[in-house]
Amino acid sequence: QVQLVESGGGLVQAGGSLRLSCAASGRTFSRYPMGWFRQAPGKEREFVGIIGWSGDAGYADSVKGRFTISRDNAKNTVYLQMNSLKPEDTAVYYCVADPPGPRIWGQGTQVTVSS
Repeated sequence: QVQLVESGGGLVQAGGSLRLSCAASGRTFSRYPMGWFRQAPGKEREFVGIIGWSGDAGYADSVKGRFTISRDNAKNTVYLQMNSLKPEDTAVYYCVADPPGPRIWGQGTQVTVSS
């Protein structure tokens, strides 16, 4: 069974940092893009960033310069380092994987940034 499990969410003050992890199981994703989306209360799910198998990453303008995606292919894990957090970053963060076929989603982890 293919599964993505996020961890590392929590409550942090504005200006603080959090690191999210996403561990994949059930198959190897080292050859495929993986990334992150988020959904704030009352808003649509939005793209945060994505990283290719070689490590090239792209980000939404809203997080560029503050968030960094990395991956450890040996561990089948992708990370999201979030710095200089703002209250508007409060959301459920979802890990995704893009093998051939349907996109695979994790169950999400809550990030809350207090002002």
